[in-house]
Amino acid sequence: MQQLLAHLANFHHLSATAREAIQACVTETVHAKNDMLITQGQVCRYLYFLEKGCLRGYYHLDGKEITHWFGFEQDFVTSFHSFTTGQPSVENIQLMEGSVLWSISREALLKLLDEHHELERLVRIAYEKYYLRLEERYVNAQFKTAAERYEQLLEQSPHILERAPLGYVASYLGISQETLSRVRGRI
Repeated sequence: MQQLLAHLANFHHLSATAREAIQACVTETVHAKNDMLITQGQVCRYLYFLEKGCLRGYYHLDGKEITHWFGFEQDFVTSFHSFTTGQPSVENIQLMEGSVLWSISREALLKLLDEHHELERLVRIAYEKYYLRLEERYVNAQFKTAAERYEQLLEQSPHILERAPLGYVASYLGISQETLSRVRGRI
């Protein structure tokens, strides 16, 4: 809980009342490696703060799993579209390590925002980070070569290579495992 509150305080000062309200609304959940946080077709009703561990978001396409994002410590994670709209998720979220998360339901979050307007800024910042990550992924997929995407991953997120299986990394980069091996060999 303290990691969550400290992380939130990095973005904006929290009053004691807001801190207490957050503590009353979030629940700690512990998951084993390979547990599913959300599966395709299920409505995602929670926003999570990842205190410990890592996970990935992926789709099924033509019998393959396509990893499109990773989450690590200090990340807020959810099936964003499903959480926001209440529609069934089109993605899956799987834990890649044993993990500790703090969850808050959409209803509890909305109530918190109504009662503590200072928290709206925090949610806006989380949404902005999500959007920026999404836009960066789009630009990378459209305009960068496999080697450029890998080099950027090495520069900006080397922890992904340390913690995620290479098959997931290749999928995340939009390339085959064989292409990833060739690119790694050249670099």
